[in-house]
Amino acid sequence: MTEKGSPFCHVHVKVVTSPSTLRRIQTTKKLAMLAALVLTTGVGAYRVAHAATVQPYQQPAFEAAQKSGDPILIFVEASWCPTCAKERPILQQLYTTPEFAHLQVFDVDFNTSKPLLRQLGVQTQSTLIIYHGTKETGRMTGATDSAVIKRLLETSAS
Repeated sequence: MTEKGSPFCHVHVKVVTSPSTLRRIQTTKKLAMLAALVLTTGVGAYRVAHAATVQPYQQPAFEAAQKSGDPILIFVEASWCPTCAKERPILQQLYTTPEFAHLQVFDVDFNTSKPLLRQLGVQTQSTLIIYHGTKETGRMTGATDSAVIKRLLETSAS
């Protein structure tokens, strides 16, 4: 036992390393940091690669999405609409989840798409329409609760 009653004693060892060993250690540290950065970036890229596809509405693209069997969301919005402004971040967050990775999203401008709005039976902005193939599976206007919007998007799988 040592003087203070501890069974352990401290030993100081001075390690002498050559300049080449120091360079190898520094290089190894840099490579480890680079690998961590690459892995982190790779994970982020993976998530982005598996996000919903968002595009302005065009009839040929919409028909192709219907034929593909992917779930579809039509989001009728207006830049001046406060409800739409609340819906956008909720939808953008949901688009990045694996559950909605195959969701095809078509944005429709309420102000400039009157013929399409009549065709879809839409009377107001902030309207969300869900399709699975050619079948409409859900519709909602003015929803700003994320759980409610998520449930609506989930109907695209039915």
